[in-house]
Amino acid sequence: MGIKIADFGFLTYCLFFNGVKERFAVYEFRFRIYFDFGSRISFKYKSEIENPASEIKKIGYFVIDMSMFIASLNSGSNGNCYYIGNEHEAVLVDAGISCRETERRMLRLGLNIRKVKAIFVSHEHSDHINGIPVLAKKYQLPVYITPPTMLHGRLIIEDHLVFPFVAFQTFSIGELHISAFPKLHDASNPHSFIITCRDVKVGVFTDIGVACEHVIHHFSQCHAAFLEANYDDEMLDKGNYPFHLKRRIRGGHGHLSNKQALELFITHRSPFMSHLLLSHLSKNNNDPVLVQELFDGRAGDVTVVVASRYRESEVYYVGGLKKAKISIPEFEAGQTSLF
Repeated sequence: MGIKIADFGFLTYCLFFNGVKERFAVYEFRFRIYFDFGSRISFKYKSEIENPASEIKKIGYFVIDMSMFIASLNSGSNGNCYYIGNEHEAVLVDAGISCRETERRMLRLGLNIRKVKAIFVSHEHSDHINGIPVLAKKYQLPVYITPPTMLHGRLIIEDHLVFPFVAFQTFSIGELHISAFPKLHDASNPHSFIITCRDVKVGVFTDIGVACEHVIHHFSQCHAAFLEANYDDEMLDKGNYPFHLKRRIRGGHGHLSNKQALELFITHRSPFMSHLLLSHLSKNNNDPVLVQELFDGRAGDVTVVVASRYRESEVYYVGGLKKAKISIPEFEAGQTSLF
């Protein structure tokens, strides 16, 4: 059984005749079927052959791959930017690195920046918004931002590109559905986001002082998540930060520790979670190796990645399958085209 998705909306499938392998070779058929949603699709057959010598009947199943692609372009106090998309469109959550650096990193990953249709802004701290004005202007990207965040961030964005939102509002961009919900952080009006595409959910949970009920509720539904693991308790205690800053970091409106993130992951992850990108690690109060080891011991079959503050991550595929039955025309043995 094989599959290749050809260009221009044509799908080419390799058909294998189950049960009659010795009689029929592997044939290729070109089906003139175009799917607007551009899904990755595998084509499977279930044999219903009573008499292989005289009768060949097939039932076809399209297995629709409800896939999303995610990557961290940068994660840390020097800039945060997260890519979430499908095969046709994508969004950025925050854009705290320069437009040029965003372009470079997407190019290295093989991601087309023209597929990015919008930027969603979590809050006004500079490491989340620095690249927005230039990026939005150059590519005419809508910027979804709350009015308080816009005000306190002092962002200069063309009026027609500003799209205000409020808590629990959902926007649709192609097949992506982006929902915002409030979080606890020391900013004017901070929000986290859930991006949904064909029942697959990806969450962005960074800059959260505590795993509140909103975070727990949405995290438990995710197939993949960017989750903050900002600091190690011991490293923060022994570090040279002033007391007031340490108190801010571990306060209820600061950042999530490694232990808090691990507790959330262990207790509330969904049974179908496939990827966890640990994000926004402190340069001075955390260690990527320590974090990776901490989570690897409890990861199970979840791919756990520590997002870097210096470079982009890989692009990770997050998906689910949905089967749809169709009828296949009868054809003679040896026929290699339906049209």
